[in-house]
Amino acid sequence: MPPTETAHDGMLCLSRHEHCPWDEALKSEELTWTGIKYTCLKILHLYCKVFNREDVLEMVLRKTCKSCGCDRLQHSVYHEELVSVRDRLGLRNNRTNSYDNSLPGLTAKQTELYFSSLADRTPTLGGATGQAAWRAWRTRALAVQLPQQDLSLAHCKHIDDAHRKHYEDFVAARNEIALDIGVALQHYGQPLDCMGCSKSIRNGGMAVQAPKISEEAYFHPACFTCSECDELLVELAYCTLDGRLFCVRHYSEQLKPRCHSCDELIFSGEYTKAMNKDWHSGHFCCWKCDESLTGQRYVLRDEQPYCIKCYEGVFANGCEECNKIIGIDSKDLSYKDKHWHEACFLCAKCRVSLVDKQFGSKLDKIYCGNCYDAQFASRCDGCGEVFRAGTKKMEYKTRQWHEKCFCCVVCKKAIGTKSFIPREQEIYCTGCYENKFSTRCVKCNKIITQDGVTYKHEPWHRECFTCTHCNNSLAGERFTSRDEKPYCSECFGELFAKRCTACSKPITGIGGTRFISFEDRHWHNNCFQCAYCKVSLVGKGFITVEQDVICPECAKQKIV
Repeated sequence: MPPTETAHDGMLCLSRHEHCPWDEALKSEELTWTGIKYTCLKILHLYCKVFNREDVLEMVLRKTCKSCGCDRLQHSVYHEELVSVRDRLGLRNNRTNSYDNSLPGLTAKQTELYFSSLADRTPTLGGATGQAAWRAWRTRALAVQLPQQDLSLAHCKHIDDAHRKHYEDFVAARNEIALDIGVALQHYGQPLDCMGCSKSIRNGGMAVQAPKISEEAYFHPACFTCSECDELLVELAYCTLDGRLFCVRHYSEQLKPRCHSCDELIFSGEYTKAMNKDWHSGHFCCWKCDESLTGQRYVLRDEQPYCIKCYEGVFANGCEECNKIIGIDSKDLSYKDKHWHEACFLCAKCRVSLVDKQFGSKLDKIYCGNCYDAQFASRCDGCGEVFRAGTKKMEYKTRQWHEKCFCCVVCKKAIGTKSFIPREQEIYCTGCYENKFSTRCVKCNKIITQDGVTYKHEPWHRECFTCTHCNNSLAGERFTSRDEKPYCSECFGELFAKRCTACSKPITGIGGTRFISFEDRHWHNNCFQCAYCKVSLVGKGFITVEQDVICPECAKQKIV
């Protein structure tokens, strides 16, 4: 079936099927599609596999992806044929390397020893390991180190007839003087000095010889790398310059500039240098519209160049006052995600310029200090004056003060960021509040900050609440009072209590102690007993004989 032609965004899409796969891609909900020209290379590569047409890819690709800004090599878009490096380079002799992991002239054991010496440099591309990783690395290294446009004029699209001879002479001289493939071997004999790291290549160790440098030029396999990018040289293909190793790409760049856009070497004497890169004169283009920027003003954004028109159309802000774009030649004044031309940054009421002046904002409009105060400014709860634009304000709940007005009602000192205590409508510093409102001990008149004692509705420090006589602390102890003064039980008994006629000890009554009284004499309950038989007389009849109290039985015996 012949190819059908389908138009997408002005680009020609060639398909081998009646139904173009791009239609399905355009319908995908997972894609933010901006047209084939701006599609990410990952997606382009996928569909070009369906098209099986590299020329379709070349129609829309540049060296970097417009969607994400990545180099195409980072997207694994190589389109490389798996041929041997010698075939790719066009070298004539029979010393060849195949595109698997075998090395010519080495046994299987030597090949294993060779790759084990590269253990520290084993690639892990895309999560692959082992043989798969080496194959993936080789495919990428072919595209990076041996770019086809550096090897053959057939792959160049931007060399005009006047410079074809210069290109061919450059390639011929490189192939004759500098380009070669290293020889992998197992060294036997006295140790050799590695030209890469200057350390010894020991007897029995693997080495790589670089004949184009000299017959005595040997390297450890891990040291056989490009001097510029430090990558292992794919299948040992190298160029030499001033005794150093280079891949083909970086050897060429030592001698010729490379266009950052098309990735080809520049043989014309006239080219553009911009952004620390080299470009064909027509290839330094606006990132959005592709118009040439050579000799034109441009703006860098996210490390990409834009013409003035595209930059202002995509990135420039609109002025809140005149609704026009704020171009790159105008000063952009901003406040809270809003932007103004310098000449448009005016008070919404009196139209005076606010550049380098204090201003206030209300209802999405800006005002000079005087207009803002007159219309919207709140007033200080201390002095009653308005808050001028830009004035520092102290706020607490629904009230607000000038910084100097936010002060203690007693000492009049500004509180600032110090602790304060509100009481009713007044503000107190902590010192004045304590002096005026804190609880004080009735004994020492000092403030009680913790662990106080209340006695007869009056506050005491624990250490101040002591026995009036012995001065021992009464906090947590049994005590009583006399004449409104507290006493411990011992002192109270000694000073004021009745004394037992029997034991002469005080009868305090503390703790519920009961006692007996008779004719101005007093006894503890357990001391009120017969003077002869010692039986308790509590609740019983008794007889007094002089100073003694006796039970009736003992009284009868005494009479008899």
